[in-house]
Amino acid sequence: MRTRVVMMRELGDETVLVPEDVDLPDPGPGEVVLRVLAVSVNHLDLELRDGRSRMPLTFPHVLGREVVGEVVETGPGAGGWTTGDRVVLLPHVPCGGCRHCLTGSANICLNGWMPGIHGWGGYAEHMIAPARGLLRAPDLPVETIAAVPISFGTAWRALESVARITPGEWVLVAGAGGALGHAAVQVAALAGARPIALVRDDNKAEFARSCGAEHVVVTGETDWVDQVRTLTDHRGVDAVVEHVGGASFEGCLAALAPRGRLVVAGGHGGEHPRIDVIETFRNEWQVLGVRSQRPDDVERVLGLVEQGRLRPHVDSVLPLERAAEAHRRIESRQATGKVVLVP
Repeated sequence: MRTRVVMMRELGDETVLVPEDVDLPDPGPGEVVLRVLAVSVNHLDLELRDGRSRMPLTFPHVLGREVVGEVVETGPGAGGWTTGDRVVLLPHVPCGGCRHCLTGSANICLNGWMPGIHGWGGYAEHMIAPARGLLRAPDLPVETIAAVPISFGTAWRALESVARITPGEWVLVAGAGGALGHAAVQVAALAGARPIALVRDDNKAEFARSCGAEHVVVTGETDWVDQVRTLTDHRGVDAVVEHVGGASFEGCLAALAPRGRLVVAGGHGGEHPRIDVIETFRNEWQVLGVRSQRPDDVERVLGLVEQGRLRPHVDSVLPLERAAEAHRRIESRQATGKVVLVP
């Protein structure tokens, strides 16, 4: 099959993303060919592109982890999927047989397969995907569906499974104007918690409020940690979703109440922040990592979006050929919510 992809033949800036026509091989056992209907652009895509991700790629390569597609061809043993089925591809397809998968931690399966990392992803008109990684797509616009799996799945896992927030708790969300941040604000509000959104400037403050933030703090202002503590009657917050890193991580840690939980979901702004060990053990702060999302997390948030209880915000929809522009928009921090490509 002849198809069009956005090819990456080397690491570099967004100019390495070049549309090309290629021959797609036939699907193998347990595989399907998807016609890509929409694919979200993630910050990790930018770090894969320029080499910051610590994840080796094999060139030539096609990025794209959050894919909504339609089955157009199936290989042997493709698990009951048929031509015309509209599906969501899991961003992390677990193996299903390792000890992590068998003990309820499929999100940290070390034998899993990730589109756009371990194989060609969804910056394409068509792609090959493992049938075991497909979910049936809900009855929603494809751009909306593409905005859900990573951001909302990770936010759900961070707050519901790892931080285990309860109604009435204060929850601080770093980078609340972005993809994961705007999802975490909504998940916290849905759980009955009291979200405080951290944003870089006033332009994203109103957006964070529209997502359900009870308070918004602009980090460009001085002493934002003191502002957070003042909002909580100087007690501090019970939980934090932190995915920025660097100085943001350090401030979020200082904003915790005794026995507070800081959930780390990324580090785009600095991977090696400082930790005050004395304050950490004196306050029994918990620093917890969250890696991606389990298949059931993705199914849960897709259902909540279909019910209208969570609302992904799509910042912009661009044609596939403008993938480089999408990367520039995210890198410049102009985007709120998600940027989506459509072939």
